[in-house]
Amino acid sequence: MTGMFRFFVGLSISVFLGAVLVLVGGYLYLKPGLPDVESLRTVRLQTPLQVFTQDGQLIAQFGEKRRDPVSINEVPLDLVRAFLAAEDDNFRDHVGIDLLGLARATWQLVSSGQIQSGGSTITMQVAKNYFLSHERTFARKFREILLALEIEKSLSKDEILELYFNVIFLGHRAYGVNAASQIYYGKPLDELTLAQAAMIAGLPKAPSRYNPIANPTRAKERRDWILGRMLRLGFINNAAYDVAITQPVTAKLHGVQVDLSAPYVAEEARRIALEIFNDQAYTDGLRVFTTINGQQQKAAQQAVVSGLMEYDRRHGWRGAEQSLPGTGLAEWRATLASADAIGPLEPAVVIEVVEDRIVAESQRGARIEIDRNGFSWARAYRSVNSVGSAVRDARTLVQPGDLIRIFQDKGRWWLAQKPEVEAGFVALDPENGAIRAMVGGFNYFESKFNRAIQGGRLVGSGFKPLIYSAALESGMTPATLVNDAPVVFNQTEGATDWRPQNSSGTFLGPTRLRTALYRSRNLVSVRLVRELGIDRVLEISERFGLSRDKLPRDLSISLGTASLTPVELSEVYAVFANGGFRVRHHLIDRIESAEGAVLYQTKPVTVCRQDCEGRPVSVDLAFDNRLKATQSNLFEIDTQSRAAPRVLDTRIHYLMHDMLRDVVLQGTAKRARELGRTDLAGKTGTTNDQFDAWFSGYHPEVVASVWVGFDQPKTLGRAEYGGRAALPIWIEFMREALREVPETQMPMPPGVIATRIDTATGTKARPSQKETIREFFLLENPPQDPPPEGLVTPDGESTISSPQQLF
Repeated sequence: MTGMFRFFVGLSISVFLGAVLVLVGGYLYLKPGLPDVESLRTVRLQTPLQVFTQDGQLIAQFGEKRRDPVSINEVPLDLVRAFLAAEDDNFRDHVGIDLLGLARATWQLVSSGQIQSGGSTITMQVAKNYFLSHERTFARKFREILLALEIEKSLSKDEILELYFNVIFLGHRAYGVNAASQIYYGKPLDELTLAQAAMIAGLPKAPSRYNPIANPTRAKERRDWILGRMLRLGFINNAAYDVAITQPVTAKLHGVQVDLSAPYVAEEARRIALEIFNDQAYTDGLRVFTTINGQQQKAAQQAVVSGLMEYDRRHGWRGAEQSLPGTGLAEWRATLASADAIGPLEPAVVIEVVEDRIVAESQRGARIEIDRNGFSWARAYRSVNSVGSAVRDARTLVQPGDLIRIFQDKGRWWLAQKPEVEAGFVALDPENGAIRAMVGGFNYFESKFNRAIQGGRLVGSGFKPLIYSAALESGMTPATLVNDAPVVFNQTEGATDWRPQNSSGTFLGPTRLRTALYRSRNLVSVRLVRELGIDRVLEISERFGLSRDKLPRDLSISLGTASLTPVELSEVYAVFANGGFRVRHHLIDRIESAEGAVLYQTKPVTVCRQDCEGRPVSVDLAFDNRLKATQSNLFEIDTQSRAAPRVLDTRIHYLMHDMLRDVVLQGTAKRARELGRTDLAGKTGTTNDQFDAWFSGYHPEVVASVWVGFDQPKTLGRAEYGGRAALPIWIEFMREALREVPETQMPMPPGVIATRIDTATGTKARPSQKETIREFFLLENPPQDPPPEGLVTPDGESTISSPQQLF
């Protein structure tokens, strides 16, 4: 017996010494190749790209891994204890390895040839996640043990826990506990209940098997086991356990919690960041700060939605989206559950219809009632120019089982439908071109094409201010008479003669430039371009920032046959808003690292009303002469000073601004007078057969351009001009954008005079004349003196026919 005992003792010592030798030998062999655990102090976690507004509101997040690192002090104690109970209850006492767990893993390896359970401590999991692969081999496990021992010597327990809580994979692309809290419960860590904390703590063992969304039953079993472990370990008391164990599984997928949803902005910011930083943008935790103003972006999105829905309601009801299969609500709910919201339009199923009321159930299970006021707009669609008679009975619109769209506004539910018409909207800061708001369409998730900056549509009369600016530079005045009368241009043999028309089909005869602009007379524009020459119009367009390649080289340019985007047209109107300077649009203000270091900073050209030494910029009364001598060389951008170049003389700018104000005060955009301001200006635009509707306008602090039309060009309808289809969107945006902005008037610059003129002839008014208005002129180009009495017809029309004054 003694001999046998000695044999086993000797064998045990031999095995132990052999194991020690193997461990020591392995350590000495692998130690030189182990990574430096000190690098964990400065480790860069793969974190997603985040996009923010100018004022720090989160717009979007991009990246394969959703991770939002936290410090250990931000992790609630219940969550820490839940993880310790589930993964490593001896964490505070061991030196990085759990000998019993390792013995169990070793026995599995010897008996089956595979490691079934890793016996890994939290420290070993940190080593594996930061330094090693996930292959299940003895060599990898041995390196994991050695690294765990090194980590324990170098880092404190709290530092190890912090690393663990930020790297552990918890399913559904969630890396780290903070991301998991947002994804599964849509809340920050400090709002998790004990039951929810235990649910998250159950995920590391098998994120798919114990996922509360994919496998709620198994997930609950795992959660309850962890709660029991916490009770036995003294981490919680009986009362807390009793409450938590009865809690149902409440996890569901939550998207990134954003402060402001602006997907068109987010996508363009992502594209730019990717262009600058390549794929690094998705993994290095870059923070992209855009130039977007959160309040203005929200106003723009609401204005576009309401404007397109208002247009859509004018053109009638196209019918229910579909009739759901089945015979009852239980069957309808299954289909309803899979329907997606379209912007603000929620899906719902009709469950009851009577003459004056539609009752529906929303996707959220709420009972919705739509009264007569909410569906009376829904006259039957017949064509873009025709709708049916007034709706007297809701039963003619929908039936039980119909899938419809509903929309809530100011407490009232409305019957709705997705508009087929689209829009593009951009608002810029005219001082530096910063994009303050951008909307690319009704709903990004239905169509990702960004109509604000992509493509381009004919701008119609929105192009006319460029022609009128060229006319004023060439020596004409706001009082110059141009004949608004029919004109025919003979085409080459075999082609149809061109007969441009006014949209109204009427003619005013001799018309002052100011009147022609605010009443948008096409034939005046045609005659102006013919008089000025196409090259002159191309030159000023290029000076304002447009590419010649995008402009037609014939007289059709007078009617706005250039295809532009809202952002391009906004840049043009920024010149009128800022006093005559050309700026370029930009969306990115800066891009920061995850630590806050500025990696990229936009340095836009900016309006500089004083030179680099602080002296006021003088008014150049010889501008016109220098323009003729130097042409576009005068307007090259000074890339060193970043000062925006002046492209329009101060005095010409003042005349144009005042004429564009009249478009709002008494012209095609007079609907904007409802804003109660006199410091707004702009121009409507409509193309042939109302295929495209535009309004571009400004206040000295913001310029905005909006386009409305169909993606596949077709008429918007007979009466859908820019002032009806597009202008309301601009008005609603400006109502919010200028809510706290005081009214301001542009001062008249030196070199401009104000004189009363005869409204019929555009000449200086006689002292006794009654039909006069005040008009502005350049000091060196005042109005002509009135003609002798005999040269005025009895009806007041001038007989003067000088080409400079009437052509």
